[in-house]
Amino acid sequence: MTTDADTQLQHFGRCMTAMREEISKVIVGQRPLVDGVLTCLCCGGHALLEGVPGLGKTALVHAAAQATGLQLSRIQFTPDLMPSDIVGTEVLAEEQTGRRFVFEPGPIFAHIILADEINRATPKTQSALLEAMQEHSVTVGKHTRILEEPFLVLATQNPLDMEGTYPLPEAQLDRFVLKLDVPFPGHDDLLQILERTTGPTLPSLAAVATREDILNMRKTVRQVAVAPHILEWLVQLLESTHPSRGCKAPLAERYVAYGASPRGAQACLLAAKVRALQEGRFHVAESDLVAVAKPALRHRLLRNFEGQADDVSTDSILDEILARLVSRSHA
Repeated sequence: MTTDADTQLQHFGRCMTAMREEISKVIVGQRPLVDGVLTCLCCGGHALLEGVPGLGKTALVHAAAQATGLQLSRIQFTPDLMPSDIVGTEVLAEEQTGRRFVFEPGPIFAHIILADEINRATPKTQSALLEAMQEHSVTVGKHTRILEEPFLVLATQNPLDMEGTYPLPEAQLDRFVLKLDVPFPGHDDLLQILERTTGPTLPSLAAVATREDILNMRKTVRQVAVAPHILEWLVQLLESTHPSRGCKAPLAERYVAYGASPRGAQACLLAAKVRALQEGRFHVAESDLVAVAKPALRHRLLRNFEGQADDVSTDSILDEILARLVSRSHA
């Protein structure tokens, strides 16, 4: 007999598979990256995509919007971009009854926001996204307007060209559920990319999921069960990112100035719930937390001066922490 949980699990799996396969018509390989974007879409978070130019970051965002049929807005972040260019502004309009101020919505009023090269805008302009990303609302003047769900910010940045950029502050980085590194494609993937993009026809995508599907998937994610020992393991992981706490990993003690916030644990757990559903389970396992820990926490670790000088990546710190926690739990 099929239960409600089985029905939800099957619906979630069908939608994820359909969206992934549709996006794969444009994005060759890059399965972890595609799954990361879909994870954020399903758990109601935002993603920061970091990679050098030409790797398909913008194409991925466009493909995700087309596969879901959601409204997409693209904002090109530049030093002269103003907050009103993002959230909108009140303009003076002529009407039969006279003149009055009318709100002209900005591009933030969409389902999926492509914040292209987000670190090229000034801190004042970057801050225009803070309220929208956290409260899913926009305040202009005395009026607060709620953004329609689902609302998702997919921001991109180039890790190499830092001239003329304004690094995102920790408070804004913390609002991204996942930070996804965009790797260079492999040899076979490069061959497929050339075949698909230089031929007489280009792939066209169809909407294989609806807005209602996405909202139902988000409800399903929230219902995934989490055992007490899994929560305990996650708390130990979070504490271990702070010097002299948790498992006391040597790299964390030496190179970390401040560890991940409680919001990082929330992001890790939500992403783990999505992965559990993808694996056909209605409960979170330790393996789910291990799989999502680095994209959920890598941007939340603040390295000290020594860590930056020695060029120790937060991924290597997390690798050591995870290895120690996994060995301890299996001992």
